[in-house]
Amino acid sequence: MKCKLCISLFLMVSFLMSCAQTSTNPSLTLNAAAYKEAIAAKNIQVLDVRTAAEFNGGHIKHALQANWLDQKEFTDRTQHLDKNLPVYVYCQAGARSASAQTALEAKGYKVVNLEGGMSNWKMNGFPVDGAGDKAQMRVEDLNTTTSSNKIVLVEVGADWCPPCRKMLPVLETLKQKPAAPFYFLRVDGGNDIDVMKSLKSEGLPTFILFKNGKETWRHEGLVTLEEFNAALSK
Repeated sequence: MKCKLCISLFLMVSFLMSCAQTSTNPSLTLNAAAYKEAIAAKNIQVLDVRTAAEFNGGHIKHALQANWLDQKEFTDRTQHLDKNLPVYVYCQAGARSASAQTALEAKGYKVVNLEGGMSNWKMNGFPVDGAGDKAQMRVEDLNTTTSSNKIVLVEVGADWCPPCRKMLPVLETLKQKPAAPFYFLRVDGGNDIDVMKSLKSEGLPTFILFKNGKETWRHEGLVTLEEFNAALSK
């Protein structure tokens, strides 16, 4: 009797374990070569989850950036990712991106992690963008521009910032058909630190409108074409 009970319990546990294994979708991790091949495809998103300083020291071409160690920044930026497209994440060694992968998968994203991170990528001799010193915009140049033109629209943004990239079509339309003529000034949110401090800009993107040298409007985050035109028309 005891033997039969043991066998029944064993079969039940085996069945439950089998169900758990077949219902779980394990996270996908690729080695550097396979990862490089995968991100060469169209309609994908590459996300660097390291800090801005690490990103500026060298990153994979066309990568977006959202610091996993800053949960507010990470949440704010990744909410703009497209859930219909796969997200290829990476960090320096693979640990942070694995955590970010789990968090994004819980929100419904399909995520692939780079095994060994940027360290493994570089060890394979694969190309790295942005590894160099870039001169900062001077605060004096900012002040000259905002005071010498009648209307100046300043964007504090970056190519690697998901919501900033999402704003590109709106800005292109705005430049072609503005409600009022204006001068557009782009401040690099990953490089022009002194200017950002001068503008008291913390989030990306931030848009600031100057008229006759004075700030008249400011908005952090996504802005519609109608909102831009309304600000320009005042």
